[in-house]
Amino acid sequence: MSVISIPYGEGRVSCELPDDRLSGVLVPELHEYIPEKSGEELIRDAMEHPIGSPTLRELAKGKKRVVIIASDHTRPVPSRLIIPEMLRQIREGNPEAEITILVATGCHRPSRRDELIRKFGEEIVGRERIVIHDCDDKDGLVPAGTLPSGGELVLNRLAVECDLLTAEGFIEPHFFAGFSGGRKSVLPGIASRSTVLYNHNSAFIGSPEARTGNLERNPIHEDMVYAARRAKLAFIVNVVINPEKKVIFAAAGDMEKAHAEGCRFLDGLCRINAPEADIVITSNGGYPLDQNIYQAVKGMTAAEALVKKGGVIIMLARAEDGHGGESFWRTFRDQPDLRAMMDGFLGTPPDRTIVDQWQSQIFARVLMKAAVIFVSDAPDELVRQFHMIPAGSPEEAAAAADRLLLEKGITRGSILAIPDGVSVIAG
Repeated sequence: MSVISIPYGEGRVSCELPDDRLSGVLVPELHEYIPEKSGEELIRDAMEHPIGSPTLRELAKGKKRVVIIASDHTRPVPSRLIIPEMLRQIREGNPEAEITILVATGCHRPSRRDELIRKFGEEIVGRERIVIHDCDDKDGLVPAGTLPSGGELVLNRLAVECDLLTAEGFIEPHFFAGFSGGRKSVLPGIASRSTVLYNHNSAFIGSPEARTGNLERNPIHEDMVYAARRAKLAFIVNVVINPEKKVIFAAAGDMEKAHAEGCRFLDGLCRINAPEADIVITSNGGYPLDQNIYQAVKGMTAAEALVKKGGVIIMLARAEDGHGGESFWRTFRDQPDLRAMMDGFLGTPPDRTIVDQWQSQIFARVLMKAAVIFVSDAPDELVRQFHMIPAGSPEEAAAAADRLLLEKGITRGSILAIPDGVSVIAG
């Protein structure tokens, strides 16, 4: 038997798998990469040698109102390392700068004070001006143009009206934007709900180019780049982190050029080829990405790419916060027919996209390819409402998967393990 360790919440769980059925354990080189410098040094070096841009201190000269777009509580960005260095350089360039840290919640709930402290530290929370973006606050939003796709671009007023707009972030494989980071700080980060909904429309989500690890001809990415340019996002500091959430790479400077450098680095460490399997076991990489079912869909897409049609995905995500999206939950609770659900998504015009439709569409696509057994702390009834099978442990899930396959006449199906689903680019 092989023992596989899988991230779960802030810890890990072990899963025993029979050697004669295990077709592979996909661990990207990202997990083994050891940088020559500490995270602090990597960030500082990147900022001192920006890509396609002057340094942040140079950009800050003569700029009174400066905004730093920061990630929210759902992203494991090491803001405690990045933000102090950004603040230092801005103030070196202009000691009189009025700096606002704008928390990019997108359409998420507001970050609580304790979450901000955990992210930035007591000193920054107590000393700096921090504003949390509200995608529904009409007074705090302003028009900023028309997206290439035709949707109206509406962004946070603070960002649009500032003298210098900057952003922190991290780059990871993203299940429809290709990669996170860079332009995503603006769209969806500080955009209006209507703009986010238009960008996440069913046609774009259904595009074969809107997939993990792909930016070429990706319509979602193209809208996001336009939005960031319209907002005049002048400087980014983006990092790549390992499973321990430690910085192993940093890129700073021009929003597109620095982001592209980070994406190239990450792609070289995360892209893996493997044969399809009857059962794929994966996770969402642990906290904070496995706090709810909504976020867990991301890790499932790695399994979706490598599970056989009609196979089984075993997903481990603590999901202590439950469903993660009211509309997302109601969609699955109220519609037992996945085909009818998908037809409804595909028939929805871009300007009528509803909240969380994109996540529901992708999740429905996963469920239409394979059964999903969900190992979590979420209530069993909630898991069933999402058309999944609840399980209390990996062993219980594996036994349930075998029963499902046996009903199809498959005995001792092949098993593929992807311990960290969000860090893998399949193909």
